[in-house]
Amino acid sequence: MKRRNFTAAALAAAAFVAALPALAQDNTFKIGLILPMSGQQATTGRQIEAAARLYMAQNGDTVAGKKIQLIVKDDTSLPDATRRLAQELVVNDKVNVLAGFGITPSALATAPIATQSKTPMVVMAAATSSITEASPYIVRTSFTLPQASVALADWAPKNGIKKVVTLVSDYGPGIDAEKFFKERLIFNGGQVTESLRVPMRNPDFAPFLQKVRDGKPDALFVFVPSGAGAAVMKQFLERGMDKAGIKLIGTGDVTDDDQLNDMGDGALGVVTSHHYSAAHPSALNKKFVAAFEKANKGMRPNFMAVGGYDGMRVIYEALRAAKTTGKAMPTGDAVLAAMKGQIFESPRGKMFIDAQTRDVVQDIYLRKVEKKDGQLHNVEFDVIKDVKDPGKTK
Repeated sequence: MKRRNFTAAALAAAAFVAALPALAQDNTFKIGLILPMSGQQATTGRQIEAAARLYMAQNGDTVAGKKIQLIVKDDTSLPDATRRLAQELVVNDKVNVLAGFGITPSALATAPIATQSKTPMVVMAAATSSITEASPYIVRTSFTLPQASVALADWAPKNGIKKVVTLVSDYGPGIDAEKFFKERLIFNGGQVTESLRVPMRNPDFAPFLQKVRDGKPDALFVFVPSGAGAAVMKQFLERGMDKAGIKLIGTGDVTDDDQLNDMGDGALGVVTSHHYSAAHPSALNKKFVAAFEKANKGMRPNFMAVGGYDGMRVIYEALRAAKTTGKAMPTGDAVLAAMKGQIFESPRGKMFIDAQTRDVVQDIYLRKVEKKDGQLHNVEFDVIKDVKDPGKTK
């Protein structure tokens, strides 16, 4: 009898010991951060990871009794790689949230996995309007191209820009930028004389820019992914397009804060519309920029960084608000529900997550490149408040 009791107790103890790792794991809230850490969009990955780690350093790695673990994966901006990494993170690592997504095709490739596994998916970068419609589990903390493009199309005709050529990267965000800028410019009495699309892989802007120079529009409207703006600026100036009286305008990707100082004085005066500038004058942003630069050897945060920083904030606050019983981990649905409707002050200004669309609503700024204290900055001169994604209001 004693032996039988001892054996039963031993088995019970063994089972308990075997369960310990699982119990420890149950108390770890895992965020799978999929980013382009190498390849053409590597600056996006570098900025978002740095911002996510800064947020954790400032706010701790424990929320509502749960230990936060960040698992970073490099997808090199290849959608097939993104899909495979997302599957591994959900099935093997059992992540509670998927996040990151540097480009639209990567976000769209992951959407079905988020839906099937009921895993909230926080898009911190990709900006095509339709992304949030690809899965009910997607929440966006970056921006949409229609948000930025429409603001500029309202400004241009009031400032002597009536005849425009559009030049965009040939994929979702570029097509959004082209479509919404063109529609609004024509509505405002302007004219788009030509719409040019540049291949995403190994882009060469030179032949397109020469065509624009020959056409002599008032301005060239540009959208390219984060990291490609410097190449456009360089070739624009090399062809003397500024001296020919052609203005360069575009969404804020063109005068990316991460690269702006390297563009030189040729960038002075370029007008863009966007949701974030490192020069945004709020006290909160000044603290954010100082902390980011200190933590990253002087690297200036760009709009990708603020998407990552605010994405972590949305995740943290959702975990804090999600209702659970005892020490149980909240379900994906509970975390998602707690992400919807969040309103807060960001380094970019006031923003909130629309509970119906799960998309970001935010201020959009008109900015001009100016020199301050020997450095180039996107200096805001006007603002459009509480801009919803125009792609979802039709």
